[in-house]
Amino acid sequence: MGGKEVLIKSVLQAVPVYAMSCFLFPMGFCKELEAIFARFWWQKSTGKCGIHWCAWQSLCTPKENGGMGFRDIGKFNIVLLAKQGWRLISKSDSLVAQLLKAKYYPTTDFMQSRLCANLSYI
Repeated sequence: MGGKEVLIKSVLQAVPVYAMSCFLFPMGFCKELEAIFARFWWQKSTGKCGIHWCAWQSLCTPKENGGMGFRDIGKFNIVLLAKQGWRLISKSDSLVAQLLKAKYYPTTDFMQSRLCANLSYI
C-alpha cells in the first residue's frame, strides 16, 4: 500500500498539473480521474477489483486528520487557477498579463473583470 500511495501522489496526481494550471477541468472529468485513482488504490492485483472500504473523499483528508493526504483534483484545479490569477495581479507588467489584459479586460483590472461571450478556455 505504501508503494501505491507514492505512485498515486508522485505520478498519477502530478501528470495533469500543468494542464490544470491553465484550464478549468469539468467536475465530471475530475470525478472520473478520482475514480481511476480509487480503483487503483483498492485493487488487489492487475485485473482484480478490490472492495472500496471508504470513500475517496475520506482518503483526501490530511494525514493528521486520519486520511491519506491525497489531493482533491477539483479543488486543486481551482487553487492552481487562483495562483495564475495572483500572478496576473502581482506581476501586471509581465507579457502574459499585458496580453490577457488587452484581450479580456482592457478597461478594468483583473479583479473587476467579468465573463463575456466568446471566451477561450484559458
